[in-house]
Amino acid sequence: MQYVSTRAKNTVVTGAQAIVKGLSEDGGLFVPSEFPAISKQELTAMEDMEYSERAAFVISKFLTDFSLEELNDYTKKAYARFYDGDPCPLVAIDDKTYILELWHGPTCAFKDMALTLLPHLMVASRKKVGETSKTLILVATSGDTGKAALEGFKDVEGCEIIVFYPSEGVSDMQKLQMQTQTGDNVYVCAIKGNFDDAQSAVKVIFNDDNVKAQLLENGYKLSSANSINWGRLVPQIAYYVSSYVDMLSSGEIEFGDKINFCVPSGNFGNILAGYYAMRMGVPINKLICASNKNKVLTDFFSSGKYDINRDFYKTMSPSMDILISSNLERLLFEISGRDDKYVADLMNSLKNKGYYEIDFAKLQANAANFEGGFSNEDMTMYTIADFYDENDYLLDTHTAVAVGVYKAYQENSGDDTKTVIVSTASPYKFPQDVYNALTGEFVQNSINAADMLEEYTGFDIPEPLQNLQSRVVRFKDVIEKDQIKQAVLNAIKK
Repeated sequence: MQYVSTRAKNTVVTGAQAIVKGLSEDGGLFVPSEFPAISKQELTAMEDMEYSERAAFVISKFLTDFSLEELNDYTKKAYARFYDGDPCPLVAIDDKTYILELWHGPTCAFKDMALTLLPHLMVASRKKVGETSKTLILVATSGDTGKAALEGFKDVEGCEIIVFYPSEGVSDMQKLQMQTQTGDNVYVCAIKGNFDDAQSAVKVIFNDDNVKAQLLENGYKLSSANSINWGRLVPQIAYYVSSYVDMLSSGEIEFGDKINFCVPSGNFGNILAGYYAMRMGVPINKLICASNKNKVLTDFFSSGKYDINRDFYKTMSPSMDILISSNLERLLFEISGRDDKYVADLMNSLKNKGYYEIDFAKLQANAANFEGGFSNEDMTMYTIADFYDENDYLLDTHTAVAVGVYKAYQENSGDDTKTVIVSTASPYKFPQDVYNALTGEFVQNSINAADMLEEYTGFDIPEPLQNLQSRVVRFKDVIEKDQIKQAVLNAIKK
């Protein structure tokens, strides 16, 4: 399997090269040259596999320059780090609704599903392409990616990692997780700005020849752990396939029955992985893209216009506080018939004008499986409390967005297809807002809020989030957003 750039199809690389590079030199994202098929026989054979084996099998379809034996070794090691047995249990709420819990990893967020595995893929890819320079991983995070990437890459040979996060745009728990990160090869820095500011600055660095030359002089080459890196995205495809297999094996569906997925979306990588699973042959009816008050994706799917010239809101679901959803570029590439020039023009329009618009009829015809919806803050608060009262199930603020959007979609459409709601974080990563939703009381200190939430509900605080307050805060730097480039250069010279 080869990979091409969304902005220049004549740029062709191997899977290992795509992982090491992270981003194409033309600014585009790497996508597979074709969609591998997964057969009925292969899906049913997966019923008897552990999750790590399922993941390795799915990934092997895309990373053909890796052996299945290699991938099985990596996935087994990666998912052994999950604290609760099954890395992604599927929980039945009723006979139509299921929750796919993706937060049983070392940082209690769905990013662990990929970022425990990516370091193994990165190290192996470096060897396959003969890379001798150190790999400098640059990450912009809206909250969860940063900690998951730091935890995954800490002390990994040949790699160093720098994470930038918005100083006032993550939860207290997310911030504390990053500030206390251990490892000799990690650096964390807050910026005065939002996630889009950090992400845009990181993308500029990737395309800055002067910076890349200075890095090379110091023995470094750039790569990414954000979902713009194919090595971050491909492991996510596996849990969509696996959840369908789980429904088969439990008798909830028969082969060929279609199911829906409702996904809380910010940078669009998670739901895009579901689209790739569908293109492989997994029977999927609808991919419901759930946004918070920053509803740029909802507006796109209802009009064909993607416009970031709007107010930016800080919400209780900060990992979704994003206006520039980078992975949408990969979907645009597919629905445009893989027209790289067209995609490049759209991205230039977004950069220069702050918007682009595609033919709505084309969007409806080629992305018919997608539905968009959003949940405002009041609805999200109500959903957390209502879902807990009805189902004795505790939602985090992001999953609650998805539940709220799904209920509205179901009422408006009458669609009674069995639906999997993708749960992206433990409620204890956002204990202040969850506790407030349940009790009407806001607790200023996140550690205290977590203790009170545990006492109120009886649901245990996950092991990785226990005793955070006793860990040493290592990283306190806060910089202006226009200082990110210099911060990178300073960090590699230390």
